[in-house]
Parts: sequence; structure tokens; C-alpha cells
Amino acid sequence: MRPSQPRSAAAVLKIRDTLLFSVMRRIPSGILNERTARTKFTLTRYPPAPELRDFVEHHWVLRWDLTETHEQHVLPNLSVHVTFFPGARGVYGPAHRLFTHRLSGRVHGIGARIRPGCFRPFLDAPVRTLADRSAEVTEVFGPAAAIADESIRNARTDAEMITAIDNLLIARRRPIPRATRAAADAVETIAADPGITRVAELAAALGLTIRAVQRLFAEHVGTTPKWAIRIYRLNEAARLLAAPTPPDYADLATRLGYSDQPHFIRDFAAVTGAPPAEYARSARRLMSGTPDGAKPEN
Repeated sequence: MRPSQPRSAAAVLKIRDTLLFSVMRRIPSGILNERTARTKFTLTRYPPAPELRDFVEHHWVLRWDLTETHEQHVLPNLSVHVTFFPGARGVYGPAHRLFTHRLSGRVHGIGARIRPGCFRPFLDAPVRTLADRSAEVTEVFGPAAAIADESIRNARTDAEMITAIDNLLIARRRPIPRATRAAADAVETIAADPGITRVAELAAALGLTIRAVQRLFAEHVGTTPKWAIRIYRLNEAARLLAAPTPPDYADLATRLGYSDQPHFIRDFAAVTGAPPAEYARSARRLMSGTPDGAKPEN
């Protein structure tokens, strides 16, 4: 197989498949109070290069221009993110805690959201070693990361940033091992079936033992399968609670597979920092306020 050649910025967007996102799987966005957040910054998602589609869910370009600091809270998710932003250049592992970004000034940057289970071929260690921490990009990608960083800082267009991060990942990629594919399929199974609420149900769907699923997740996803299932439930809950008319909490707990409403409330509060009712009230209050900052593009 001949190595892939770096692609020019002019060629990048011509090969994008615009239909890709219409068939995208259930992917937790993680952005809390998303309607308000979109008045503070613009977020644009792009498919990766064809050579990376087994590894990367999408690239995300973020821009903001704010006179006052905005704190944006993001729910933890299962993806590894490779990011290039001023003060936030790094490889961020899957997390178990709410993440807070402080946005101020005029800034742009790009991140690659790696498909859960698919970063192991880029990393010389189990993905669990990245859980709840970040590593310098050069620690994982070597000197090529500094070149990519300079290209992204000097980029005038999204296409130029996409070219830089695509070429960095393409140069480092390796063939996908069977175990990596199995881990990605396991997460896809959770994403495709909201009815899976227990590890035993996931193991049965995969035809594996519970212990085998746990080992697979530790090595390739970086979290336990129990936490992976919980992440999808809590992201779905946050999305529904932020709707103009929040759902009935007892009904929502049942829909998400919780045995009772108090269990759901404890889980939600532990991760978001607020019980469902308070979160819903806050979301409605923020939506009714006067937005400032940049207008959303998408």
C-alpha cells in the first residue's frame, strides 16, 4: 500500500461527503444548555479525510469573539479529542467529570473527535492511561504536532485547519487491529440501541462474556462499559431537559432504563452538578435571556 500524500487546502472540501451526517449514529454532543451556548460561539463539524473515517467521527472548528468571559460546561464523553487551541493544545482522554471551558477574546481552533475505541492504534499504551487527563500533542504525535500547530494558528480558512489535522493523523495511522474494531462495534451497539441499559445486555448483544467486554473497554475505550452506557443516558437526559417543555421526570427515568426516579436524579446531579429540575429551570432561564456574542452559523 502506498502511503497517503498530504492534501492541499484547496482539495480538502471537494472530497467531503455532505450526506455523511444524515446517517450519523447517536453521538452525544455533551454541550450543556446548547441553545444558549450557540449564541456565544460558532461550532462547525466536518467529516474527516476518507483515509480516517474508520478512526475519526468528525472534526470540529470552534470560533468565538466575546468581550466578556463565558463558562461553557460540557458533559464527559467516550471520545479522545486531539485539539489545537491557544492554551488547550493536547490529546484529551475520555472523562468521568463535567468539563468547563472558559471562553474569552477572539479565538479559533480545531479538534478531531476520535471514534470511541479507535485511538489505541495511535497510542503506545492502553487508552485507560488517558482517562481523565490530557497529554501534550507532541507526546503522542512527536515533532509533527508542532508543525500542525503552526499551520493551524496561521490558517485563514477552515479548509487549511482541516488539512493540517488530517495530515497529522494520516501520518500516524496504522492498520486497525481486530480488537479495536470490536471495541468500536461495542460502543456502536450502545449508540444504536437505547434499550441497552445493563452491561449484561451489552455482552449478550456482542456474544461476549461480561469480563471480556470489561477488558475490551479498558484497553481500547478507556472507561468501563457501565460508564459508557451511563454517558449515553445522561447526554440524552440533558438534551431532553433543555427542551422548551421538559419531560416528566419519572417517565424520563423509566425511558432511560433507571429502576426509579431517585436513582436517575442522583446520577444526573453527580455528573452535571445540578438535579434535573434545577437544570431544566436554568436552561429555560438562559434561553429567555438576551443573547450576546457571536451568532451561530449552523
